Amino acid sequence: LPPSLGQLPLAMRKSIKGSLLFGAAAVAFASGLSDPQTDALLEQLKAFEAEFGRYKETSALELRRAKKQSAIEQGVLTERLAVLEATERRRLHINEAEADEKIAWNEGNWTANAAAIADLQSAADHTWLILCGSLVMFMQAGFAMVEAGCCRAKNVQNILMKNLVDVCIGTMCWWSLGWGLAYGIGEDENNSFANDAQFFGHGFTEVDENGKFTPSNTMVNWFFQWAFSSATATIVSGGVAERVQFTGYAIFTVVMTSWIYPVVVHWTWGYGWLSGGTDYHINPTGFLDFAGSGIVHMCGGVGALVGSVVVGPRNGRFDADVGEAFAPHSLPLIVLGTFILWFGWYGFNCGSTLAMSTAAKGTLAAQVAMNTTLAAATAGLVVLMLRFAMFRKYDIGGMCNGILAGLVSITAGCGNVECGSAVIIGAVGALLFQGASSLLQRLKVDDPVDAFAVHGACGAWGVLAAAFFDWGTGVDYFNGWNGWECVSNDDGCIKGAFGEAVAANVVEVLAISGWTAGMSLAVFVPLRLAKLLRADDETQEKGMDEAKHSPSKAYVMSY
Repeated sequence: LPPSLGQLPLAMRKSIKGSLLFGAAAVAFASGLSDPQTDALLEQLKAFEAEFGRYKETSALELRRAKKQSAIEQGVLTERLAVLEATERRRLHINEAEADEKIAWNEGNWTANAAAIADLQSAADHTWLILCGSLVMFMQAGFAMVEAGCCRAKNVQNILMKNLVDVCIGTMCWWSLGWGLAYGIGEDENNSFANDAQFFGHGFTEVDENGKFTPSNTMVNWFFQWAFSSATATIVSGGVAERVQFTGYAIFTVVMTSWIYPVVVHWTWGYGWLSGGTDYHINPTGFLDFAGSGIVHMCGGVGALVGSVVVGPRNGRFDADVGEAFAPHSLPLIVLGTFILWFGWYGFNCGSTLAMSTAAKGTLAAQVAMNTTLAAATAGLVVLMLRFAMFRKYDIGGMCNGILAGLVSITAGCGNVECGSAVIIGAVGALLFQGASSLLQRLKVDDPVDAFAVHGACGAWGVLAAAFFDWGTGVDYFNGWNGWECVSNDDGCIKGAFGEAVAANVVEVLAISGWTAGMSLAVFVPLRLAKLLRADDETQEKGMDEAKHSPSKAYVMSY
């Protein structure tokens, strides 16, 4: 065949070749060629016909296979098309009306999903605050154990009763008046000094004309903040232990939880005059006290100091030959109470994130937990070594108070300082605790549990440290309440915010100390003059349990 025919399909080439051979044989026969030549052409033609027959059979078989495979693939495609057309949301061909319907359906789903996510976030935040508030409430058991262990066995029942009364009276006062003064916002705007709405839980829920209730987040916030208010009153209990009358102490608890502490809370956490702003606020940045070194602990510590001074020392406390008459009667209770308080402090500090529905809040809570742990451990070790250097003996009770001093010191800045700063804050807090404790003994101020040294002195230090050690860049920027980010406006990080925060925190220390001291004096002094504050000498000598309680002893030993 000519080369130009080589590009044709094999079947066509074979057909052409066969036709040519047949034609050549016919020509040879017609031209009278010799028989041998004709026979050769005929034999060649027969061989080709056989070859062509085999090829036709092979081609037919391949064609059947190809048709069969094509039919299979066509069936699969048909089935898939039927499935797609049967699926409402994946229809291949829809008109404009159907498209609009599908878009509306998707938008409805997005709205429903957003609402469901918001519900889950709210549930997570509620669960977090209820859990942390319960931990803070459990700290009352720690306070009770530490205070009972630090005092003499003959007054244990009286100590425990006061701790129970703190919680019960504090609850009723916070519900009736405290919350409203601190956070209750009515129809008017927030006030600078104190608020005047939501007393007795009024307005916590809304009811329409059909009696349908619409709840709010107010109840969970009330619960969490209630636990803090009870702790403040309990701090005072330790400072006046073993010589205060129950009636006088109960009156002070009412005033503390319904007036003194709520006003302090409003100035600060309630967006009062110490918070940041440009209206009636101290300055645009405002104070920083993340979990209450000043708001809770310093307030209670100053109240304990005033109470200790006004009620006077226990009979014989500073006599020359006192010996170990006033030594703690139970170190196991002190250690147990310290562990309980340390455990509950994670609710106190970590819970002050006030939410747990975002990754940022979760990581902040973890940072708070880490700082809290480091400060407590550091302060405990520092006091243990310091007292060993002073007395050449190990003082476990002192170590316990050192741990508490570290916890109080880090409470204000636990959310805005680095872990190394937390170690320093705890160490300095331990030194301040020891200094304040020694100073009060020199001044003959009887504070049986070192309430002022732990909560008052270290609370003030914690407030200042929260500003000094803020992890904002340099000494110009400030992170504060923003945690991971600087205090900023539309132009970026605000320069000068650090100085404003330091000034606000210094004022916080002075304002809370002055307010608490003045109000506490206004309560304790009249009670002392009315002989409702200090227990008489006979009762102190006999012991509060025997004189005032039934049974007459906290411990009944049987052998």
